[in-house]
Amino acid sequence: METNLARAMASLTTGIYVLTVAEGQRHHGMSSSWVTQVSGEPALLAASVDKNHFTAGIIARTRAFGLNIVGARGRALEDYFYSARSRRPDNLADLDYTLSPALGVPWLALAEISIEARVVQSVEAGDHIIHIAEPAGVRIGAGDRPLTSLDLDYVYIGGKQVIARDRTGWK
Repeated sequence: METNLARAMASLTTGIYVLTVAEGQRHHGMSSSWVTQVSGEPALLAASVDKNHFTAGIIARTRAFGLNIVGARGRALEDYFYSARSRRPDNLADLDYTLSPALGVPWLALAEISIEARVVQSVEAGDHIIHIAEPAGVRIGAGDRPLTSLDLDYVYIGGKQVIARDRTGWK
């Protein structure tokens, strides 16, 4: 991606989330920032997942995922899921979580809010798949301010591309 376009894309402020999936005894999570509400009635949200990511296949088969909203106290979640340590199939083994009541997707204890979502439509968009989903349940944690991309020193802009930021701007 051309440098100015990359900087422009990195300036689109996003929330910080962990998408979680379950298939049989396998429980997995991935850092995600490309999530948004897309409808009020019915309530629908959309999450974009790289076609080549381990999570993509599980969502395609189960048609469900957990959306864990990361708050300031849960910053360790973003640090973990962004690290190489999380790049394994059962990467939730060392984290505290429960399975959601309706769909059985992982709800992370450190997340400020967790939503279990049932996929109602999937749309291919370049190298990602946008999953439009309907919330099936919600768990509200202790009050905390959600993290955004402005709280991080880097921004994912697709593929293996990450832009670093410091107090003076983009590097």
